[in-house]
Amino acid sequence: MLKIHHFFFINFLGLFLATLIVSSLLSYSTLKSYILKSKQEELHQMLQLITLNMEAIDNLDNYSKSIYEKNLTRFTVIGKNGDVIAESNFDKKSMDNHALRKEVKNATLKETAYSIRYSQTLDVDFVYVAKKIYYHDNIITLRLSSPLKEVTNEFYSLWITIIILFNLLIFIALIISYFLSRKIGYDVKHITTYLDEIANNNYNAVIKTEHFREFLHISLLLKNMIKKLHQRDKQKRKYTAKLKLMNKQRSDILSAVSHEIKNPLASIIGYSELVLEDPNLKEALRQKFLKKILNNSRKITTMIDRLTLSVKLENNDLTLEKKRVELMHVTQDAIDTLKQKYPDRVIKLTAKKQYLNADETLIELVIINLIENALKYSSDTVNVTLNSKKLMVQDYGLGISKDDINKITSKFYRVDSNSWDNSMGLGLAIVTYILKQHDSELTISSTLGEGSTFEFNVS
Repeated sequence: MLKIHHFFFINFLGLFLATLIVSSLLSYSTLKSYILKSKQEELHQMLQLITLNMEAIDNLDNYSKSIYEKNLTRFTVIGKNGDVIAESNFDKKSMDNHALRKEVKNATLKETAYSIRYSQTLDVDFVYVAKKIYYHDNIITLRLSSPLKEVTNEFYSLWITIIILFNLLIFIALIISYFLSRKIGYDVKHITTYLDEIANNNYNAVIKTEHFREFLHISLLLKNMIKKLHQRDKQKRKYTAKLKLMNKQRSDILSAVSHEIKNPLASIIGYSELVLEDPNLKEALRQKFLKKILNNSRKITTMIDRLTLSVKLENNDLTLEKKRVELMHVTQDAIDTLKQKYPDRVIKLTAKKQYLNADETLIELVIINLIENALKYSSDTVNVTLNSKKLMVQDYGLGISKDDINKITSKFYRVDSNSWDNSMGLGLAIVTYILKQHDSELTISSTLGEGSTFEFNVS
């Protein structure tokens, strides 16, 4: 099986060679196309210069030969019917009609025509550039051509240079990968030696990595792991203490639920016994007792519903149905609901239209809990204010101490522990969970003897 530094060396070299081969093929194609286009452009520019001087030329044969002598480029003048009028390299009388030659035909359609084809006259591939012009009131075609061999020779010369550079890069890559492989092997060897020492319970062993940050990071992680092994017993004790605390919390929850249910349950049992034991009980009194039984049953149901909702919110098991909600209407609905329960209390609403993307049912529950909390702990008017930034509920009751403000949103905690309000201290805990799901939070400010303010952001 390969060691990691051998594996790295082989993969690094393989990846480099694959990249080099692909880039070579691409550069080969690109370079060849570029050189060919450059040659065509060179012939095109030469043909443009020749065209400028054509009207001043009287002897086309001599002019054709002079073009070749100056530029070593074959020059041909072709008449309208395809006959060769002048030729720099061959006897024009012995040459075939050129009317059907590709570059000559295309010259009638384009300003300048190009082609690459085999020349039967010279038995070699040529690059042709042709242009149709007016010469002494006659239409003629000027054509320059260059052997493709010259182009390919130029290309191969450049390509050989590139191959040499590529081979030099391969050699450099081999050297770099070799030294990288040695450094990886050095660090890996020290890590494995350190692990062997730890396996033999030598927790004071020293680990030393020098070349790579990743291996240094692994070394630090290993050292931290050894420290954690030494702290295992301490962690076990902490875990045991945590289990005891969790058991105590469960016991506290059961105790709180039991305590809160006793009062309404005792009322239900008491009133039920009175109704059953006295068959001659007056109808008005019977209806009063039955109403008491119904109210206390509803209190227990509400209490259980709140406990269930609290657990779902805490465990993120509740699916929110968010939509665009008009908060002023939701707040007014909450106030109307509470006025049925507290008909003698005054709740004053000061509000502007404000929209919020929220679960309407849960946001209404937040508002109801905040207002009902204010009603329970004060006897004066409760003010509710809604503006573009926040919703605020203000009461003028007993107020809350600084110590209690930090605890009041905890489950089962109530400031007045001697009163029963069928909430089990869950109201503000539920409010906190719901607002968290809506990317908001509850802010509480209070002064003892003056009152409290509960608010949350709506923007």
